[in-house]
Amino acid sequence: MNTLENARAWLTLEAVPGLGPEAASRLLAEFDDPSAILDAGVTRLAPLVGKSLAGAIAGAARAPDVERIEPGLAWLAQPGNRLISWFDPAYPDRLRDLPAPPPWLYVKGDPAWLARPMLAIVGSRNATPQGARDAHAFAQSLSEAGLTIVSGLALGVDAAAHEGGLAGLASSVAVVGTGLDRVYPARNRALAHRLAAEGAIVSEFPVGAPPRAGHFPRRNRIISGLSLGVLVIEAAPESGSLITARLAAEQGREVFALPGSIHSPLSRGCHRLIKQGAKLVESAADVLEELGCLLTVGSGAEATTTTAADPLLDALATGPLAPDQLARQLGLTVAEVSVKLLAAELDGAIAKLPGGLYQRLFP
Repeated sequence: MNTLENARAWLTLEAVPGLGPEAASRLLAEFDDPSAILDAGVTRLAPLVGKSLAGAIAGAARAPDVERIEPGLAWLAQPGNRLISWFDPAYPDRLRDLPAPPPWLYVKGDPAWLARPMLAIVGSRNATPQGARDAHAFAQSLSEAGLTIVSGLALGVDAAAHEGGLAGLASSVAVVGTGLDRVYPARNRALAHRLAAEGAIVSEFPVGAPPRAGHFPRRNRIISGLSLGVLVIEAAPESGSLITARLAAEQGREVFALPGSIHSPLSRGCHRLIKQGAKLVESAADVLEELGCLLTVGSGAEATTTTAADPLLDALATGPLAPDQLARQLGLTVAEVSVKLLAAELDGAIAKLPGGLYQRLFP
């Protein structure tokens, strides 16, 4: 079967209503190519997927849904776009062990990145300036050490992690919850173009698929499945990042969490993970040590430091504070503290948070 016929067969299967990863996994265990599934008939398919779905597959074989198939074929005809099926040698080995692996992956960019050692970095979409800086620093250090950074192309921690990974040697891969003909969120369009050019963007969803809520937990299992481990940086108690961490633990991957201030709601998810057994990390070297990576850790491996000669920065080292709290700690007036806060903010050493708090930004 030539490449075009093979792609058409996969897209025909994908267009069958109700054929999800679990049913597809049962079919892939029985048949060795998509055309064999389409040609099998209801009698042979029914014991594997049920009579109703078997009938839908047989119906698709007789009368393919051209309106759903043609956009995918047009997308695949564009340079740099690929459909990697379960039977493709480029299909990532780490995904084959998942309970319901995606039967196919759309890839924009170089699929060779999917075979590299990878680490997921995920966290809050509403990251603090420090959280974004930590995500970038850890990602760049780990990328320099040879780990390709995988995340979900969301705003906040995800975007910062991708940027850091791209700044290192091992680049970055995004796994998204939409079709690869669109970028979600649109604010990350420039980042998505960089990832496609210098790394890869991956999805199990067909061309044209919108960002539905149910897509993102499915995306998260691929993020964790591709990775040796997952590092969570800033996560509220109900954060979707905790779903990725849970999936990672269920898949036998390592789970890491960066601690934060006890006063910050975005630290509570990470602290919960640490209480549940996630490894507390303070530097990229902690991650590499736990993974047993025989990789060279450059000078950038220490992603955070806590030294400072400035009393104002020392006071903020333990977490965000309000001007009146700083005034009491430093023995100054609020007006005097406000002058120092403005100078430190202009220097890029601190950032103002919602609610009037100030946070120190570590290098």
